[in-house]
Formats: sequence, C-alpha cells, structure tokens
Amino acid sequence: MIVSEYTIPGLHVRDHIVTVPLDWSKPEGRTIDFFAREVVDPAHKDEALPLLCFLQGGPGGKSPRPTKSSPSWLAKALKTHRIILPDQRGTGRSTPVDAATIAGFDGEAGADYLACFRADSIVDDLEHFRKTTFGGERWQTLGQSYGGFLTLTYLSRAPEGLSACYVAGGIPSLDPSADAVYRHTYPRVRAKNEIFYKRYPDDRALVARIADFIETNPVLLPDGDRLSVRRFQSLGLDFGMGPGFENIHWLLDEAFAAPDRLSDQFLGSVMQATAYHGNPLFAVIHEAIYGQGEGATAWSAERLLGEFPEFDAKARPLLFTGEMIYPSMFEEVALLKPFRAAAEVIARRPRHSQLYDKARLAGNTVPFSAVVYHDDMYVDAGISLQTASAVGNLDVWITNEFEHDGIRQSGAVFERLVAMVAEKGGPLKTGR
Repeated sequence: MIVSEYTIPGLHVRDHIVTVPLDWSKPEGRTIDFFAREVVDPAHKDEALPLLCFLQGGPGGKSPRPTKSSPSWLAKALKTHRIILPDQRGTGRSTPVDAATIAGFDGEAGADYLACFRADSIVDDLEHFRKTTFGGERWQTLGQSYGGFLTLTYLSRAPEGLSACYVAGGIPSLDPSADAVYRHTYPRVRAKNEIFYKRYPDDRALVARIADFIETNPVLLPDGDRLSVRRFQSLGLDFGMGPGFENIHWLLDEAFAAPDRLSDQFLGSVMQATAYHGNPLFAVIHEAIYGQGEGATAWSAERLLGEFPEFDAKARPLLFTGEMIYPSMFEEVALLKPFRAAAEVIARRPRHSQLYDKARLAGNTVPFSAVVYHDDMYVDAGISLQTASAVGNLDVWITNEFEHDGIRQSGAVFERLVAMVAEKGGPLKTGR
C-alpha cells in the first residue's frame, strides 16, 4: 500500500507499507509492518524501468534516506532503474525493535521474538512485497556487506524472484561459524591498528593516556553511562571504513579539555558512536547471523579474546576492537541493557534456522557479480573467495582500491558490478 507520494529535487518518491507475519511459519499469528521506499528519476516516474532492490548492511541496518546524489551509487542507478529501499524488519519504519519493545519480554520470549529477524525472514518479507506490490516482476538486488549474506539466502530460498544480483563486500561462508569468523577477524583488526598508529604515531601515547584516565576515574557519558576502557576500544569498529582512521584521529585530537578532564565534545562523540541508538539489532543478533543448524555461538568474540591477549583492556599500546560484540556491552550500554536476558538466551541456543542451500547455490543461474575488498576488516577475503568458487554464475572482482564501504564512496563500484553482469548477457528477463 502506498502511504505517501511526493517529489523532491532529483527524486520522485513513493513510501509503501505492507503487513507481514512476525513468524512466517505461523502466518496466522502476530503481524508487523514492512516499509519500503521506492525512488525514481522524476523524468522517468511513469516508465517501466527495471527494479533494483537495495539490501542494506547490518544486521539491523535500515536503508539510506536518499538525496539525488547520496549514497554515491544511487545517482548512477537512477539513470536506468526504479530503486527500492526497504527497511529490513526491525529497523527504520519496519516495526523497529528497540529497548521498549524488548522490555515486554522475558529472556526466552525475547529470544523467540528476535529469532524472527534473521535473513530468512527478511527474504520472505521482500518476496511478499515484490509479489504484492510489483505483480511478481523479477528484480535486481544490490547487497552491501550483510546485504551479501541476504543475497545468498535469497538465492537459496527464492531465486525465481531475482533477475540479477550485485554484492559489495559481503560474501559469507556457506558453513558459517562465529568462531571461524573471529579467528580471522582479530588478526585483521590488529593489522588495522598497526596502520593507524603508523599513520598517527603520537596517538599511541594519547590513546594510552585516555585509557589510563578512564581506568582510574569515574568518567560518565552524557546519557549517564559510565565509560569503560572496553567501550572506548570499540571505537575501532570504524577502522574498516574509508574515512575511519581520520574519524578516530580527530575524535582523539580533542579528547582532553584540561589535563584532568575529558572534553564534552569527546564524550558526546564516544556516546554517539557506541550507544546503539539507531541499531540495537546489530549488537543483539550479530553473532546469530553466523549460526546455521546445530551449535550455539556462545559469545564467540568474548571466548576467543583470550587467544588474542594484545586486545586486553590493560595492554599497551591499547588496541581498538572492531566488529566484535561482547556480553559486557549489555551491562554497560543503557539502550542495550533491556536486551541482556534475550541476548544471553540467543547466545546459548543450540540450533538456528538454515540460511544457505549449497546445492541450489551451486546450480545458480541468476547472473551474479561481486566485489571482494582484499583488505576488508569485516568480511574475510579468503572466506569470500572460497564461497565464490561454490556458487554458480558468480563473477568476482578483487580489489584493494577500496575499504569495506567502497560502494558508498564511489559510484564506479556499482557501475562495474553492473557491467560485469551485462558482459555475460545482462539480467534475466523481468517477466512475471
């Protein structure tokens, strides 16, 4: 259902909301809203352009709020496509999951609720929306990061809905294991720290000074949370993005307002970067995206931290962590505290739904191109290439020109992915 339609500079916009089951295995039960924004060049708003559905990174990420030139790939896509920007269930305007939502559940019930927000349910939402809103017309997908995980789940569950797939920095293992992921991730994050301190050698002493100050003084963030060294370390999540080193360096540059006081600017920025105001799902179900079939994730990042003592909060030089979620976050971050019981249950659950169908992926006929970033901090290039060899009709471009956010930094990434598919005959026919 279209709930709003309007034109802004460079974009004609339609906002859609449809009702979907919370649990697709129980369609008669509780329902939630699914929201998607459709955007098109105003000059072509009445034309039958091919559909391009964007699969946002995450988990727990909503689609970007667009302008005619942002994100960078959008300006390129608007020349040829009608673009769909869905808010994945639990994010944005798709019945968001927040602290107030989860506060109404105990641990087991909360975990049951959150289990409905994995990739398989997201794909089922997209398929329902495609069929009911666009008459079953096949669409192309562009997956960024976790959007690539969604792409492989989509190809496993409903390839008939797809005419072509493009993925940037998001090819996962088909035998997902949180332990395997973090054993690859810790060394890559360590390497990013080494690059950071080489670029900004004076920050080595400054970071140690800040950490020592936090360790010996009760430092409160503007929202009342007490800042710990481990929370300070989590700023390294940004190291895998194009401007990440600079973002953190300039944040540190204004850390002290006086020798005995951290600045309001610094504390406000740390709070904003680590409070999970807009994406609590990222923290709560992050390790669960690596769960498939038997086996609990069991706080993998925390367990494996002991194998990498250089990341200890007392170690110097202090190393920043990356895309790791620790149980302490649910004790220290105000907006994550209500999720603590459910997060603990999720971590201990011995079984997760199947996300990937290896046989179906091996026989894939949907044109598929992907860029693998050689130095990606979040998604291991070796794992990505291993998976690529097991997926039919997938062409891979390997580059070290970009960081993980290359698709956002340059429209050339999107253009090349499209060209790779076009060189093999282009997308499949979009007929219903």
